[in-house]
Amino acid sequence: MLNTRGLRARAPVLVAVVAVLLAGAGVWLVAGAGGDVLRRHTVVDGVPLDVVRPATAAGRRPGVVVAHGFAGSARLMAPIGDTLAARGFVVVLLDFSGHGAHERGLPSDADAAEAARQRDLDVAVAHLRGLPGVDPARIALVGHSMGAGAVTRYAAGHPGITATVAISLPEASDVAPGRPERLLLLVGGLEFAGFRDAADEAARNGGDAVVVVPAVEHISILYAPRAHREIGRWLDGGGGVAPSPLRGVAGAGLLLLALLIGVYPLSRLLLGGVSGSWPPAVVPRFGRVLGVAAGAAAVAALVAPILPTTRLPLAVGGYVVGFTLVAGGVMLVWTRVRGAGSAASGGAAGRSGRVRVGVAVLVLVAYAAVAVAVPLHVGVTHAVPTGPRWWLLALVWAGFALLAYGSERLTGGNSVGLLAVSAVVTVALTGAALVGLAPGFVLLVVPLLAVLLAWQAVWSAVLHRFAVPYWAIALVGSLLVAWPVATALPVVV
Repeated sequence: MLNTRGLRARAPVLVAVVAVLLAGAGVWLVAGAGGDVLRRHTVVDGVPLDVVRPATAAGRRPGVVVAHGFAGSARLMAPIGDTLAARGFVVVLLDFSGHGAHERGLPSDADAAEAARQRDLDVAVAHLRGLPGVDPARIALVGHSMGAGAVTRYAAGHPGITATVAISLPEASDVAPGRPERLLLLVGGLEFAGFRDAADEAARNGGDAVVVVPAVEHISILYAPRAHREIGRWLDGGGGVAPSPLRGVAGAGLLLLALLIGVYPLSRLLLGGVSGSWPPAVVPRFGRVLGVAAGAAAVAALVAPILPTTRLPLAVGGYVVGFTLVAGGVMLVWTRVRGAGSAASGGAAGRSGRVRVGVAVLVLVAYAAVAVAVPLHVGVTHAVPTGPRWWLLALVWAGFALLAYGSERLTGGNSVGLLAVSAVVTVALTGAALVGLAPGFVLLVVPLLAVLLAWQAVWSAVLHRFAVPYWAIALVGSLLVAWPVATALPVVV
């Protein structure tokens, strides 16, 4: 007969072993993601630069500056840099003002922001031209989204740029016949129609070629092997074997999964035996949950644009903070007025039990920070807060924590219900962006936000298994969502 009690006792150990194995595989993938290249980080005139060059290259090599898009970073573009270095280029990747490790904020005025980007590109191009082993007469540019617009404008005004690749160009006003020279336009087959229209217009205005990369959208195009091949061919590099652009992000995915799985044995270690339960598949009063969530999200979408939070020095983030505070607050008030939900999902009674829960929450918050920041930073994009991002992170976290707490109370801690509330939130944000209440960039990040909210719901299910109080579940889980938002969105001045 199967010894279920013994199996349950050994389950945390088995889960921990699986988590360690997955983490090891993730580290191995991330460590080898760049292939055989040399890397160096430097800061020139305040602009953070990553220099990537072939490990073995003789003579003078062509150079490429690679520029990221809005809410991106040099780290996000690293796979393209690795591909180009493998083909014989010396590559400089920069963090634009307000992004990544750049300590200067992005001007809130559109013209001043563009001037700041052009200055940053000037610094990157000048540094690249001055590097030993670089042919200063063979400099090309690659940019994505906002960065595509910036490099297109820069190349149009600097005839010395030999070729330009614009990935997901937002608009084509800077393209004219022969300006910039040798312009390739890449666009994802699943992107919003506006990006395809901009590429077609740029081609009519003087762009040399348009390539639609199938089955990818605005972010995944950066990891598409087809896109990397097109960039390499257009810039006419050597025939080196490029590393897979998917290896680093796959490694980050395994690390995220490992750390997600690891929360179960960690919670067992911190909180002892299981005293809660997994959430049921059926959500009690599901229609009412959806109705209240929809009403709260609608109020938040309407009120957020007029709140003082819009003045926060975090592009788009001010609206998001206002939205989450209002939506979470409305749900919480409704549950208190109607007596729905409960203050906690259970937990140890007595002073010693409360102390144990308090210590566990502190450890779990730290673990959540590691679980989101480390995989993103080593395998996807810059995720270490700098300068004002630390206090902005606290505000963004507070907003998502209130949203999570209101959702926990509204759904009675049911993770399926949390997923439904998350779906309502993402739909509301999408609608707000479509009608102009929220910044248009929200449309591009809503899919990522939906994934983060779903990830938070899984953590909630695990923590409910150990009867962690609602407030603690909200505090821990919301950090998983708030951290990427606060570290990716640009700081503005």
